[in-house]
Formats: sequence, structure tokens, C-alpha cells
Amino acid sequence: MPDVAASPGAAWLIVGGWLSVLAALLHVACIFGGPDWYRVFGAGEGMARAAARGDLRPTLITLGIAAVLLVWAAYAFSGAGSLPRLPLLRTGLVVITTIYLLRALIFVPLHLWRPQHSDAFAIWSSAIVLVYGAVYAVGTCKAWRFLGA
Repeated sequence: MPDVAASPGAAWLIVGGWLSVLAALLHVACIFGGPDWYRVFGAGEGMARAAARGDLRPTLITLGIAAVLLVWAAYAFSGAGSLPRLPLLRTGLVVITTIYLLRALIFVPLHLWRPQHSDAFAIWSSAIVLVYGAVYAVGTCKAWRFLGA
């Protein structure tokens, strides 16, 4: 079996993993930052008001998103050879890449359909997630032959 850590995609996947960790930490920071942080990071007024009321729903949703992002980071680190091989590694990395890229690209038709929802947060977050998806895509493609079991 080829050494995954020696693959040309390992560095890209490590960067992708750390980007996902950063995103997870920002989500957790919203919980501690409270309603204003939910607003700044685009969660919507409903989530911000629920957090202000002490409703557990925003916390649980945000923790769920952070947990998913950490699993995605683990897949990137596994693909880079920094963690043991995770199940369905290739499939997982392709799905993660696709979700990041779809999340980024959904902005274009949404902007055409409902331009009133195109604010600075929507533009910046889509651009950021496009970078995440591109990093995962390059890393996955470059490491592909090393990811097979």
C-alpha cells in the first residue's frame, strides 16, 4: 500500500483539515459570543433571537455543525496520512469537497433569484467556502491513487 503521507495531495489535505477546524472553532465561538456573534456570522435574526432567549436550539444546531466540520477535518487529515485511514476515505473526501463547492456556488442562482439576500456576508462566506472546496478538491485529486485501500 502506498504511503499516503508521501502523496502530493497531503499538504493540501492538511491545509483543508485546518480550514475545517478553524470553521468549527468559529461556530463554537458563536455560542460563547452570543446573539451578536450569530448575527455577524450570518446565522439569521431568528437564531440570534433564540440565543438571546436562552433557547437551546441555536447551541445544539451550532454544535452539530461544528461536529460535522471536525469530522470533515478528520477525513482530510486521514487522507493526508496524519490520522489512521477512515472508512470510505475517497468517498468521504469527494462528498465533503462537493458539499463545500455546492455551498459556495449556490450563491450565484440564489443571487439571481433573490438579490435582496445578497449581502456582504453571503458574498464573503461563499468565496471563503469556495476556497475550502478548492483546497479539498486539489488535495483529493493529487492524493487519489494513494487513498485506495
